[in-house]
Amino acid sequence: MDENNSIQLFEDRKIRTAWDEEQEEWYFSVQDVVAVLAESSDPKQYIKKMRTRDPELSANWGTICTPVQMPAADGKMRKIQAANTEGLLRIIQSIPSPKAEPFKRWLAQVGRERIEETIDPEQAIDRALETYQKKGYDTDWIHQRLLSIRVRNELTAEWQERGVQQGKEYAILTDEITKAWSGMTTRQYKKLKGLKKENLRDNMSTMEIVLNMLAEATTTELSKAHQPEGFSESQKIARRGGSYAGQVRQDIEKDTGRPVITSQSAAQLNAVVVDMIESVAETEKPDNDENK
Repeated sequence: MDENNSIQLFEDRKIRTAWDEEQEEWYFSVQDVVAVLAESSDPKQYIKKMRTRDPELSANWGTICTPVQMPAADGKMRKIQAANTEGLLRIIQSIPSPKAEPFKRWLAQVGRERIEETIDPEQAIDRALETYQKKGYDTDWIHQRLLSIRVRNELTAEWQERGVQQGKEYAILTDEITKAWSGMTTRQYKKLKGLKKENLRDNMSTMEIVLNMLAEATTTELSKAHQPEGFSESQKIARRGGSYAGQVRQDIEKDTGRPVITSQSAAQLNAVVVDMIESVAETEKPDNDENK
């Protein structure tokens, strides 16, 4: 099976998935998800009835669903109706089933939290802190990560001021900065760490985060000083901003004799920290004979 296609399990039921590397999106077989959540033995028929009940869903079905190559029952690759995460959550809203209720409650909770964060942005920071703590990140790393978010926001605000369009142009400029300091585009960097949908910055070591912040903060300052007009001029500034951090990286690597860029992801980096803590705890544990 291609590495971009896999089978996920939900309550021991198979759900076919496919990874779109270009869009950086997971796609899920709509038929498989409906079969599980609606507990339907004929999901195709259920989907037809669901669309009849929900005209708005049916009207946007072509936008929500797209044919994606996935393994069929006979083992061959065929085009299957699939949806990305956003589309799938929209479909789930139209499934009146007990198994779909937890997803609906979660959507309601997320909606409430986003409204609260709009009113009080500090809540977003508090929730981010709590989320990183639950994932087992080191406290010092968390502080660096939250600071990197502020640095990033300052950069995107500057880009907006310079007439750069959010979305594709932001992504291109980010690639320019990343390549200038790390030697890789964002996609190449994620591939090195074995990431797909995961956030690259969430999988950086402390040194990687610091250098990425330096690159973005420098780009912001250069942009403020030279006031580029539009995307093309901002692209040149992005390369220059990233190159300063790239020089620092090279100096550090020359001095230490070790590469700054690591292929380790967050799970692996956290495991290293845990192993170190357990090792120290084991070393400092009193000898059993002394306790007798």
